[in-house]
Amino acid sequence: MTKPTQPTVKSAMRTLDIIEYVVGNPSGVAAQDIAAALQIPVSSLSYLLATLCERTYLRREGRRYLAGAGLDRLRMPASAMSIEDRVAPQVRALRRSLNETTSFFTATDWEIEARVTETAEQALRYAVSVGARTPMHCMAAGKAILSSFDEATLARYFAEAPRPLFTPRTIADEATLRDQIAAVHDTGFALTDEEYTLGVCGIARVVRIDGVAVGALAVALPKLRHTAEARAQIMERLTAACAAIDAGA
Repeated sequence: MTKPTQPTVKSAMRTLDIIEYVVGNPSGVAAQDIAAALQIPVSSLSYLLATLCERTYLRREGRRYLAGAGLDRLRMPASAMSIEDRVAPQVRALRRSLNETTSFFTATDWEIEARVTETAEQALRYAVSVGARTPMHCMAAGKAILSSFDEATLARYFAEAPRPLFTPRTIADEATLRDQIAAVHDTGFALTDEEYTLGVCGIARVVRIDGVAVGALAVALPKLRHTAEARAQIMERLTAACAAIDAGA
């Protein structure tokens, strides 16, 4: 008895066909040649090519498309990847599943720096720019990273780091921040409530690889959507994402 053919997704098949066709033409190929060879309408092809270039699976040189660095990353062991490449798939997955702005931050000179970020696709949203640096004390990711410091490093932080007030709710005093850091040790999550931007709350968790803290994953959302149910869902997804990043070591 013949086994029934499984249905295929047309857009996925087209995407794979494009990648395979370009890889099969090492000197590069123009868009009109791809369209003619694969019988893909130019209107559909332009969007697919733009997406593949954005994700670096293809690259464009003039009119020609060639294989991009993203294809090499697919074959690369996780241990050889940059931290951005390691966390980016989880940041994208979190943003899609939660539809809230999701970012990965690392510590830089008593500040946190956004290394990977995906913005929510909602009318009311908070945006983070890659490369943006913010004091640690007022962001959930910063408090999460502070919780990973040993006592000597934490003492240096409180002695050296400026802690400006950004809103009436910014917490800057050492005693209260230490209490919050202790709470992160207990729960695994850092929280902020309008401490950097009025109307915005944050939830973050430390990312560890082989037991070493490498940064923090954070979700920022408007306070009106920061319900107990939303917070529980975000915490669950953050826990799973951090575990997936560590498991990829």
